[in-house]
Amino acid sequence: MRPKLSLKGRALRYLSMREHSRLELGRKLSRYAEEGDDVDALLDFLEKNNWLSQERFSESLVHRRSARFGNSRIMAELQSHGVGGEALQEVKAELADTELKRARDLWRRRFGEVATDPAERNKQMRFLMQRGFSQRAIFTALKGEEDDD
Repeated sequence: MRPKLSLKGRALRYLSMREHSRLELGRKLSRYAEEGDDVDALLDFLEKNNWLSQERFSESLVHRRSARFGNSRIMAELQSHGVGGEALQEVKAELADTELKRARDLWRRRFGEVATDPAERNKQMRFLMQRGFSQRAIFTALKGEEDDD
């Protein structure tokens, strides 16, 4: 039989698998907290020792999601994980620079050719809208032209 993990051990195991936001890790750990355990103090300790970092979490999430999703979808996911303020604005500025290219790449992988009829064009537009791309990026990607920047 395995020995029961301490709250700190469980936190380090979660963090060794992937980056977590403070909110997400706190939610996971609170399920296992017993009387006398202070989850907030543990999270403060992890942040102080740089084992838990909102910046690294943001970078990790953006890296995982950016090839498939637009800015608004990624920003909404970051907000749901408790990332806010200046960190969120920095990520938003970085994503804005690449949104058009990411929309084109995704459109090209999924469809590859410019729609000839309105029904197909609407389908392609909905596909990109559901993934959180801006209207400007969608309309530019649907033209199917190469980068001229």
